[in-house]
Amino acid sequence: MRLFVSVDLDPLADAIRAAQEPFADVDGLRLTDPEGVHVTLKFLGEVSESRVPAVEDALAAAVEEAGVAPFEAHVGGYGVFPSRSYVSVVWLGVREGATDLTRLHEACEERTVALGFDPERHDFTPHATIARMDHAGGKERVLRVLDERDPDVGAMRIDEVRLTESTLTPDGPRYETVAAFPLSV
Repeated sequence: MRLFVSVDLDPLADAIRAAQEPFADVDGLRLTDPEGVHVTLKFLGEVSESRVPAVEDALAAAVEEAGVAPFEAHVGGYGVFPSRSYVSVVWLGVREGATDLTRLHEACEERTVALGFDPERHDFTPHATIARMDHAGGKERVLRVLDERDPDVGAMRIDEVRLTESTLTPDGPRYETVAAFPLSV
């Protein structure tokens, strides 16, 4: 099973779709399905089914230890990874709620690394991927949109963390929730 830990942004799908519009016909850019856009807290990769219960226990403990109550996350503004000179991913940022997402990430990171998963190789930046670049044909247009626009996607209440299975298909990834962990009240 290909798994990751996420906070899903389903209620913002229409606003995310609108934020993707300036990129609709950019050469070399593939838009993600707005219905599946999320903030990844930890990518686990391939996990055998026999390990899933231990992962679920670790994540339940991590969410509890993080001590994050349900909160409002405000999404907006564009960014790219890894850099403006080499664009691989176009994303929307988290303007408010980033501190809580970072606390959740750190707790999940600590618990999953203790289970033997690889530690992250880069600093955590709360973001939601909205497009991926297959080639640099439209890179200048992407950078122009980043410089000229600053979308305000909206806010939503975050009240759980999910363990999600990602199945790669020719039409893009298909996501299914394996387990949900409510935030402390």
